[in-house]
Amino acid sequence: MAYTETKTTSYGSRVKSSCGGIGFGILLFIAGTALLWWNEGRTVRTGDMLDEVRGAYVEMENPNKKDASLEGELVHATAMAQTEDSLTDTQFGIGAKAISISRHVEYYQWVEEEHSESKDKLGGKQETVTTYTYTRAWVSTPCESADFKDPAYQNKNFVLTTVEPSDQYADNVCFGAYQLTSSQIQRISSEQDMDLAIAEDLLRQFDQSAKSAYQRFHGTNTPAADAAPQPATPSAVLPDSAKTMADSLQAANDSIKAVTDSLMAKAENKKDLEYVHQAGNMLYFGRVPGSPEVGDVRVTFKKVVPAKVTVMAVVDGNSFKSYKAKNGTTFQSLTMGKKSADEILESAESSNNFMKWLLRLLGVFLVITGLKGVFGFIETILKVVPFVANIVGWGVGVVCTIIGVVWSLIVIAVAWIFYRPLLGISLLVIAGLLVWLFAFKGKDKLKALANKNDAATQAPPAAQQSNSTTVK
Repeated sequence: MAYTETKTTSYGSRVKSSCGGIGFGILLFIAGTALLWWNEGRTVRTGDMLDEVRGAYVEMENPNKKDASLEGELVHATAMAQTEDSLTDTQFGIGAKAISISRHVEYYQWVEEEHSESKDKLGGKQETVTTYTYTRAWVSTPCESADFKDPAYQNKNFVLTTVEPSDQYADNVCFGAYQLTSSQIQRISSEQDMDLAIAEDLLRQFDQSAKSAYQRFHGTNTPAADAAPQPATPSAVLPDSAKTMADSLQAANDSIKAVTDSLMAKAENKKDLEYVHQAGNMLYFGRVPGSPEVGDVRVTFKKVVPAKVTVMAVVDGNSFKSYKAKNGTTFQSLTMGKKSADEILESAESSNNFMKWLLRLLGVFLVITGLKGVFGFIETILKVVPFVANIVGWGVGVVCTIIGVVWSLIVIAVAWIFYRPLLGISLLVIAGLLVWLFAFKGKDKLKALANKNDAATQAPPAAQQSNSTTVK
């Protein structure tokens, strides 16, 4: 059931808040303008760097053998990324020979969601109704239910255990005869489920700790689902034939259950206790994994295994470093699988274009929002009559949007000319020539056309006079 909260804001408070928003609007306007300018420069610099990389790299034919002639060169090479390092998760006593191992944690919790609707009242007041709803979901961190708005859901959350997520990376990962850097290692994504082999004693400690947490929260040693005794059902008297059939069915069910239990007991890497269940790459804290309760926790383990990768970077001794372009922009790449240099650079160019338009849209949004914040007080002042204020607010929004878009286009154009002066000036000259041709040459042509039309208009009477003279 939803919980609602109503808040009324006075006219004076709204006007004061809108006037205070002018300063914030100015900041947003400046931030949006700066972002638009910076983004054009970033786009141009990145594009120039990628063009430079395209003509600078060389192929490393055999990464399994060091080549002194490639020292300091930007190379493109494909090889297996592999390691002999063993990584250990000390909290759970498990490990693997892997490029990295990771631990992901989720908690089953009550989650609060809110939705607000505001209405203007005659006289300038504003009434805001906030509706809070509550659902159970798996989340990455425990939710503090003491802060929930609905008293019925306050202090409903707890956890059977608290586990921190973690990532561990191998120090030594080979790329043929070379070593990958830490940043390159973290880009390898050949992730697989990690087989668990947690010690029985440790599992029992986890189980006892989770059981204690469950009992402290629920205040009982009996699970809630089993706490309420069920009324006894009187047994019915069955005929012998029906009783025989029932016994046969019960025996069949018992056989099926025995087979199922046997298969589950033989399942690989599966261990069950009362509050801890281990299967595959997951360790589950809770009574029934298939039917989660608030407080349950699931921990999954992954590992990154050796895989073929493609590197574009500068050879630096037995390792690599970033390529530094003439404009100061740096570049290095590690992609999964075998990729050509053209594929890598085309992908980088696509990413550059995507970021260009994403940041452009963000900049335009900030500029428009800033303008609305600056001029929003006009609408707020007129909130005494909501109907009038809504009309004015719509008009202010339209004007701010138009001004914001025009201003953004001007900033983008000027920045583009600034970062591409030769091309920008050339385009300005071309644009000027076109304006001159249409404005001046077109005017002369119109005058000539007008004179020609006048001459044509006067020609027929002269011809008619000539003809009349001939007749005489």
